[in-house]
Amino acid sequence: MGEPFRGVINTDIRDSVPDWSPFEPPKAPEGAPSVLYIVLDDVGFSAMGCYGGPIPTPNIERIAGAGVRYTQWHTTALCSPTRSCLLTGRNHTRNGMACITECASGFPNANGVIPPENGQIQEILGAQGWNTYMVGKWHLCPEAEMNLASSRRNWPSGRGFERWYGFLGAETNQWYPDLVYDNHPVDPPRSPAEGYHLSVDITDKALEFIKDAKVLAPDKPFFLYYAPGACHAPHHAPKEWIDRFKGQFDMGYEVLREQTLARQKAMGIVPPETKLPPLNPIGTPESRTGPDGQPYPALDYTRPWDSLSGAEQRLFSHMAEVYAGFLAHADAQIGRLLDYLEETGQSENTMVIVVSDNGASGEGGPNGSVNENKIANGIPDDIQENLAKIDDLGSPATYNHYPNGWAMAFNTPFKMWKRYEFQGGTSDPCIISWPQGIKARGELREQYHHAIDLVPTILDVLGVEAPGTIAGHQQSHFDGISMRYSFDSASLPSARQTQFYSMLGSRSIWHQGWKAVTTHPTISGWSNFGNDTWELYHTEVDRSEAHNLAAEEPERLGELINLWYAEAGSNAAFPLDDRSALELLTTPRPQLSPPRNRYFYYPGVAEVPESQAANIRNRSYAIAARVDIPGLGAQGVLFAHGSRFGGHALYVKDNRLHYVYSFVGSLEQKIVASADVPTGEDVVLSAAFEKEGEDPPGVAVGTLSLFHGDVKVGESRIKTQPGKFSIAGDGLCVGRDGSDPVTQDYPGEAPWPFTGGTINRVAVDVSGEPYVDLEREAVAMMSRE
Repeated sequence: MGEPFRGVINTDIRDSVPDWSPFEPPKAPEGAPSVLYIVLDDVGFSAMGCYGGPIPTPNIERIAGAGVRYTQWHTTALCSPTRSCLLTGRNHTRNGMACITECASGFPNANGVIPPENGQIQEILGAQGWNTYMVGKWHLCPEAEMNLASSRRNWPSGRGFERWYGFLGAETNQWYPDLVYDNHPVDPPRSPAEGYHLSVDITDKALEFIKDAKVLAPDKPFFLYYAPGACHAPHHAPKEWIDRFKGQFDMGYEVLREQTLARQKAMGIVPPETKLPPLNPIGTPESRTGPDGQPYPALDYTRPWDSLSGAEQRLFSHMAEVYAGFLAHADAQIGRLLDYLEETGQSENTMVIVVSDNGASGEGGPNGSVNENKIANGIPDDIQENLAKIDDLGSPATYNHYPNGWAMAFNTPFKMWKRYEFQGGTSDPCIISWPQGIKARGELREQYHHAIDLVPTILDVLGVEAPGTIAGHQQSHFDGISMRYSFDSASLPSARQTQFYSMLGSRSIWHQGWKAVTTHPTISGWSNFGNDTWELYHTEVDRSEAHNLAAEEPERLGELINLWYAEAGSNAAFPLDDRSALELLTTPRPQLSPPRNRYFYYPGVAEVPESQAANIRNRSYAIAARVDIPGLGAQGVLFAHGSRFGGHALYVKDNRLHYVYSFVGSLEQKIVASADVPTGEDVVLSAAFEKEGEDPPGVAVGTLSLFHGDVKVGESRIKTQPGKFSIAGDGLCVGRDGSDPVTQDYPGEAPWPFTGGTINRVAVDVSGEPYVDLEREAVAMMSRE
């Protein structure tokens, strides 16, 4: 009870006086505002029209027109780290989020778990009488806890959201998302052919959540954290939205940078003397190597537009059209939320915040990608493969990402992109409206602020004091400060004086209008941080970091470097980590149970996340399905893991056993049995891969054999991926393929269930022992059972 009982208790209730106050649920103050917190993904500083960009976002512009836009608002340069700041008001390394949760390294700064002493805004507001909802991307949960056997302590429902609907990881297929509803996984309500898209779906749910409560308590305020997958890869959008932008990017990304900068100057978004930095501002594979001769990351080179062939220019332009369609489509869904608030009279007293979690993404590399999962496998994109799939971009047939030249363009006027602590990675849109409480309409604000400042701002606006304890945990101090002073005061100086940055080997520090930043390439593996080159910029006037003043002011630079180390120490920022994406994603991490040689899976259960499933990477393995097949005609999926963009499956079609391995979506390797599947009880249908070598290193090559019992009925040479099938989502299924199919060759219709027989279970063996001996052992064990 929060309050003491002040009634009167006697023997007889007739002589007693009740007091309900200690037992009532918390109530927000009368007239308290609601909050709509919109967190876009990988949307750079200048993609949207209201920041001088080429993509019309009329609904976001409605929000800007009703409030203020910040031109010096910053993030950490990556997804999970920024999102942790947006919800806690603490710096990312204090939140255990030095990197994305899938790359946690087991240190206090990078463990993927926000400590309970860093309470989150929804935990605070829920205890004060606000309804708390979340839809879309979470990405604040360690991989080991993204499954049904784990604790829900770090799920949205475990951190203060009363209702939520979305996905737990870094990204998801927008056509076939990896959905969770409150505490359990669910399938999408429709298929892409029926018009399904995740942005529409989460908006439907957001409106449902709000309406469910408003019909009961119309005056109760809400806090809605609305985090669409847009515009993180894969860039998926309905064709009619992509077609709206046909031809609008044919000028190329270098001309677009110039056009955008001219608009920004005219709008007052950047100082009139702002210059564009070079297209490759920190080096190229030809001009730069690491301290020990390591190559400059090929991923971070941008091809000049005039070096592209006509076909490549058409491809690259269309990739930008797809991205634009994705963002415009997401904006339309935001419009549905705004329309509801206006129609129901709630818009005047709803604080709306729109931000992006980092700059536009350079993960597409110099050529873009039709399968963004290649980066996680250390496999370069093939321009010819990309060209061949130009008409599929944005559809369920691709997992696409644009080339990094567009990231530079959508980050205009800045250099570099997501992952980097240059402005292109950290300077992002921030729009705040609250018609009842902000007089300004459509104005700009130049005060310097950071993602950590929004939680104190929200609490300030709502009149809520941060509690000393949450769920018994003594709360730590905020790093953020309120931005409310700037709402109606454009001329006041920035209240923030200092901000430190650290991400994947890239580092910077901002202090009173000056910034020191390293040129260390991220995920390069160069190490040698003590020998990094630091640059110095007066960002108060040089927003694009075009004029390096390190040589002119070495003393100031030295002071800022020392300040970075002081701030890094107080924010638990060590150790620094610049390992490659493949190394980061395949680092051993905790599992709910220790790795074992044999795993058993069953039909009729939820998908098993890849992080907790049998690991077949770069090793021999066998998959054996024990089935009862009473007669001819059995067909469908026995086992499936992954998707068409990387995965493998064992299935029956036309009375023959089939196995498919999709190598990063570029090569479908299929083996078909030479004989019909046998009928009877306890039939064992299996596939076994025997690794014979690696070519190149990390890519296992060998022979995949099919068996009926211990009789070999087919074989072929295949190669397997060095890394995961996906960064997030696309789990392991038995008896169906629950999301995007591994192959289009399945018989029947989604989810391609196994029919005409019964699957008892599927065993996956990774012991590396001879397959036939394992099969005999398995048959004996099954007989004993």
